[in-house]
Amino acid sequence: MSAPLDAAVAALRRGGVIAYPTEAVWGLGCDPLNEAAVRRVFSLKQRPQGVGLLLIGSDFSQIEAFLGECSEPVLDRAKASWPGPNSWVFPRNIHVPDWIAGEHDGIAVRITAHPIARALCIAYGAAIVSTSANRHGEAPARTAAAVRALFDGQLDAVVEGSLGGLERPSTLRDAITGETLRF
Repeated sequence: MSAPLDAAVAALRRGGVIAYPTEAVWGLGCDPLNEAAVRRVFSLKQRPQGVGLLLIGSDFSQIEAFLGECSEPVLDRAKASWPGPNSWVFPRNIHVPDWIAGEHDGIAVRITAHPIARALCIAYGAAIVSTSANRHGEAPARTAAAVRALFDGQLDAVVEGSLGGLERPSTLRDAITGETLRF
């Protein structure tokens, strides 16, 4: 692992909030099972608590425990789009805390193909929160410098790197119906 990746993983383990590049925009991340860290993400973004957050993993095993019951064809459809910039909203497992999913019955997940985000999940050994690095309602940051300027010393680590080349954040679909919720 690189020193910046080591620092980011250590920050996640301490309950910190980090920033890292994703497929299209810079993301803010934390341990989704650490309520204080998740609430800090909402505070940094000035985002309403009931909205819910997307989780990324390096492989299906990292997100599987967050998912509720669904059929094999539903799982197969999502798995066929991964790894990649495709996020899916699945029914959430009954044990998923409201601080992650908000007021929703579902949970948004993605298996990332971005090399830095993927390496981060591998090194951490679990899924992490992946929400755009911005204030609620504003355009997401597209550079490390923009992230640092926006959050001015409030992050525990920033993992340098390039975005994945996409113009827009990942496509978001309903896993059960296949309906596109965000292009």
